[in-house]
Amino acid sequence: MSKAIKTKEDIKTFEDACEVLGMDASIPNLSAMPESYQKPMLAHYKLCVITQAINTLENEGETWKPNWNDWDQYKYYPWFEMGSPSGGGFSADDCDYWYAASLCGSRLCFKTREAAKYAGKQFEALYKEYFVIE
Repeated sequence: MSKAIKTKEDIKTFEDACEVLGMDASIPNLSAMPESYQKPMLAHYKLCVITQAINTLENEGETWKPNWNDWDQYKYYPWFEMGSPSGGGFSADDCDYWYAASLCGSRLCFKTREAAKYAGKQFEALYKEYFVIE
């Protein structure tokens, strides 16, 4: 890693996450999809890569995958207030954890509460592209 990315806080961009994972930061071609799906699908792809990179750093450089058969393993994800009365419409609020019966997508959950909070705040705009239909 040329930028000396050592902690989750060092991941500021999708490109940083790709560097952690040794991946090419090129964007997949989504032109075969309807145009209205392309932006959220690209955001989902980027969030999957970012989540994996953050979890790898949080797991001392080893790949971390949630074990959905382990009810005792916490799994965290950012929590957002959508359509808030304050007029913000979309803001990072906190994070939460779920057990194996989770409604949270497995590729977007985090090993630690702190990682989920960091990702939710640092990549809020990307989460908005993923969740909000325009």
